[in-house]
Amino acid sequence: MTNYLMSVHGPAEVTDEFYGYGSKEEMEQSFADTGAFNDRIKEEGYWVFAGGLAPATTATVVDGQGEAPVVTDGPYLETKEVIGGFWVIDVPDLATAQGLAADASRACRGKVEVRPFDGLA
Repeated sequence: MTNYLMSVHGPAEVTDEFYGYGSKEEMEQSFADTGAFNDRIKEEGYWVFAGGLAPATTATVVDGQGEAPVVTDGPYLETKEVIGGFWVIDVPDLATAQGLAADASRACRGKVEVRPFDGLA
């Protein structure tokens, strides 16, 4: 089995009370669908870990390459889309990971990037 990161991308700036969803009902349905997806991958034995992230504006970047660490407020890159949440899954192959990513995308109503871990850890 191989570990994959499935990351959900969304807008960097949320300008409405429903976090980019069209309505409160759509937002609540997406949360329910994502919860059901989480339950399913737990039951199927693919679940390792998942989580949602606070807005990118809460990020800090730490550069410890010099003599003293430099800490900067805000995300590392200025982008229009940021990672809003993720899953770490353990599946037999890329095809399974991509199938789960399609289901995750449908549930959370966002694009999902699939990337394998490099296996060096």
